Amino acid sequence: MKPLAFSKPTLQLWTPIYCAAAAMTTLAWGADPAGELPSNPATATELPQVTVISNTPLEGLGLPLNQIPASVQTANSKDMENQQTLGIADYLNNNFSGVNVSESADNPFQLDINYHGFTASPLLGTPEGLSIYVDGVRVNESFGDTVNWDLIPQNAVSTVTLMSGSNPVFGLNTLGGALSLRTKSGHDDPGTELEAYGGSFGRRSFEGETGGELGNFDYFFAGTYFDEDGWRQNSPSRVYQAFGKVGWQNDKTDFDLSYTYADTSLYGNGATPQSMLDYSYTSSYTPDYTANLLSFVNLTGTQFLADKLLLSGNVFYRHLITNAVNGNTNDSYLQDYTGPPFDCATPGTSLGALTYCTPGQNATSRLAQNTKGVGLQVTDSQDLLGWASQATLGADFTDSDDSFAQQYQYGGLTPNRLLIYTASPYNNETVISLSGQNKIYGTYFTDTLSPSKMLHFTLSVRYNQSTETLNGYSVDTDIGDFGDGFNAPTTLSGNHTFSHVNPAFGFTVTPTDTLTFYANYNEASRAPTVIELGCANPQAPCGLPNDFASDPDLKQVIARTFEVGARGNLADQRLNWSADLFHTVNQNDIQFVASAINAGYFDNVGSTRRQGLDLSLGGKEGPLKWHVTYSYVDATYQSTFEVSAESNSTADANGDILVRPGDRIPLIPKHTGRLILDYEITPQWDFGGNVIATSGSYLHGNENNANQAGGTNGEGTYVVGSGWIAGHAVVNLQSTYRVSKRLELFARLGNLFDRRYATAGFLTSSSFNPNGSLISNPDNWPNENAVSPGAPRAAWGGIRVRF
Repeated sequence: MKPLAFSKPTLQLWTPIYCAAAAMTTLAWGADPAGELPSNPATATELPQVTVISNTPLEGLGLPLNQIPASVQTANSKDMENQQTLGIADYLNNNFSGVNVSESADNPFQLDINYHGFTASPLLGTPEGLSIYVDGVRVNESFGDTVNWDLIPQNAVSTVTLMSGSNPVFGLNTLGGALSLRTKSGHDDPGTELEAYGGSFGRRSFEGETGGELGNFDYFFAGTYFDEDGWRQNSPSRVYQAFGKVGWQNDKTDFDLSYTYADTSLYGNGATPQSMLDYSYTSSYTPDYTANLLSFVNLTGTQFLADKLLLSGNVFYRHLITNAVNGNTNDSYLQDYTGPPFDCATPGTSLGALTYCTPGQNATSRLAQNTKGVGLQVTDSQDLLGWASQATLGADFTDSDDSFAQQYQYGGLTPNRLLIYTASPYNNETVISLSGQNKIYGTYFTDTLSPSKMLHFTLSVRYNQSTETLNGYSVDTDIGDFGDGFNAPTTLSGNHTFSHVNPAFGFTVTPTDTLTFYANYNEASRAPTVIELGCANPQAPCGLPNDFASDPDLKQVIARTFEVGARGNLADQRLNWSADLFHTVNQNDIQFVASAINAGYFDNVGSTRRQGLDLSLGGKEGPLKWHVTYSYVDATYQSTFEVSAESNSTADANGDILVRPGDRIPLIPKHTGRLILDYEITPQWDFGGNVIATSGSYLHGNENNANQAGGTNGEGTYVVGSGWIAGHAVVNLQSTYRVSKRLELFARLGNLFDRRYATAGFLTSSSFNPNGSLISNPDNWPNENAVSPGAPRAAWGGIRVRF
């Protein structure tokens, strides 16, 4: 089916913008400045350097790294440009320890980032455990706490900071860590840069950025156009991104007004049965389509009220419309039905026949999210009782309004598994209509006290209150309920309030300027989202990914983390190292419990635990830069619960399996490692690459880790799939040649050895033969692994111009 259409910007639109911006840059460079602008210490953490770490969501004075009692990983815009990564998520996967990727959607802009076993994903239904901030605004979306990486223009990002642990200062969702992004400004990133590249998969991309100063004013503009056909069947992607910022600053004051625009069209083919991939590695199951349209305005400011007293604040508005088409095989196709017989030769004559007789189903939806918020904090760096101190007191408020509607479209399937729409007055029925509001209040305090240069204590506390209201209806689409509720609407309403106080305490010991030991204990919480509250009844499971049926209470998730570690470097920076041990227990963890191929519900499943270690070693020797990391993550369930998994060989006659304490959480590998090399062959020519190695993991549907390929479940059904994906190692190369100070040529080679591997998937039943043709009888659908395959070998090359 054709994707929903939007009005699209074109390259003709970008050309005058870049030309005008470049002209402004020329004027700025040619202007006769009245004098060097005074340095504003409140902008220190905007700079692409790693010695000062932003320890609060809003801009502040920051802290030296040796006073941060947590694992901290940083990068700047130059690092990302050198690696030629596609986006922020891609860079994290290539470089940061403790990180691995699950390509559940199998689109390069829709990666699931897992850090220490906690996830930031664009897919509704994924338990989110990381908070993501852009210039002080939490961009976890209000409807499901999801993170849309395609809405963050990488060429507008100045610095990236990933901080481990359940730091309460960063608010909701910081169960396993917080990622803070700061955008570029004309004051710190002057000049103009244009870049174009293309290559495999029909990929073509153009990026541009420009920035400069005019007296106390500065400006920065960036834009991206990306288009590719994709390497799998039905997998094109198109991305437009634009970012603009204007600012004013002196030695006491700094104001910045930014605007982010994104218009993306992404096909994510997701998991495909292993038998189909063995037949054709480029095959897809039933393609899913997502179109995002974002407008995001953010006003930030800092003002020194006194020499050691800084006021910071922001006001923002974020408007996001998401249109989605999720292709499925119809769960009700020729399934349990005891009513009057249907004539499947004419399925459009009634809703019952349409639901029972057609093998294909599209779930089309429209989600509108409007979020506005304000934040304010005061930082005082005056000594306290003779001890050096930096204390911050802050408060924030976010108000979100969501509206969601979903329709089911039934029909046949083409050889490429696309829907053949059945013309019928009963088709395209609205099965969900929901509106929701979420108000989040938070206040926090943190203070770092230093009784000496060797010892630094950090105490923090945050209070969160989240109020969520729901109003709407849902329709029963289960043909098994024919005559007993089928097609009947159910009112959906609810009013929920969650609050919690989260404390933290930590300290660092710095015996020398180049050696730091640290330890901490911290807590954070995550309130159930609108989608989780609206889909929490096991007796009325919801269609994936965005369906609602009832509204029982869920408990909020509380994470408690202990962490110890050390880091250091040689005085000449030729060698740097770090080691970190972490232990996090989630209480009342929320998981999506699958009850059918395309349905399930959210539930509190008791406790889960994530523990492990990160080791990192790197340095520079002459023209060689190197970095090696290893991470061990043991992510397990710590409670007993039942989950529906009919394709598991240990499932009982009802299709349920029993998950016990110690069973590993799916899609979180125990071992990951990276080797990153960069060699300066000549002053003009750099050559580098990385190796990413990951151990195997269990698939969803095998939460009890007990499935056996070749076994038979309680219903007497044979199981082909192992419920496991093997480990893999992938080698990527990149090179840059500087023709002159203004001109660079670059190239990237992905998956050098053309390895076939998978990073995500399910143990489920397949509706199709290996060649993609439909298996007409559902009783013959095999139970096998369905996995998201990794991209094959690919090469891209491009040109970069600076002036």
